[in-house]
Amino acid sequence: MALTAVDRALLHRCLHHDPGAWNDFVDRFLGLIYHVVHHTAYLRSTPLPPEDIEDVAAEILLQIVANDYAILRQFRGQSSLATYLTVIARRICVHELARRAAAREMQPKADGRAEETEAEEPAKTEAGLERLEEVQKLLNKLPSREREVVRLRYLEGRSYEEISTELHIPVNNIGPILSRAKKRLRKGVKMPPPVRTTGPQAESPGA
Repeated sequence: MALTAVDRALLHRCLHHDPGAWNDFVDRFLGLIYHVVHHTAYLRSTPLPPEDIEDVAAEILLQIVANDYAILRQFRGQSSLATYLTVIARRICVHELARRAAAREMQPKADGRAEETEAEEPAKTEAGLERLEEVQKLLNKLPSREREVVRLRYLEGRSYEEISTELHIPVNNIGPILSRAKKRLRKGVKMPPPVRTTGPQAESPGA
């Protein structure tokens, strides 16, 4: 199925940062992204609670807008936009599920200290946020505590333990704080992640 005129116009608006374009994009494709996350988790026998599905969906949206919409700029219109986004979302979701599974498998160290997993290993799906040109504007929109956690995590590459020590926040609270911040960022924020992908029904974005 070819790119429709509606989606072509929406792409043009997003890439030119037209007011309201990102909101319209989210309204149009967020349901698709949620479906992809849920279905991918089901196929991999990794059921996710609603809050985790929402968190993974937020990661996908961040990937789409990072680097001035790099993923959308790589789209050549040889398939439908929905097909292209399905492949993109599935690849990001698989990576995120694998990362979470690896984190769960890590056992505490012999001295009783928890092994750092996600804290020590910056996920590739988070790389986009580090390079956002508008990150300072985004930080200013966040509540003070969320702003500091996001700044330390994404701008300074701090581990969860380091953030916990510096801000006197329990380690287990860092993830939920970042999740809330991601939800804020996806709501109407004009942000400019790239994922290389191939598929039989969707073109490869720059691969």
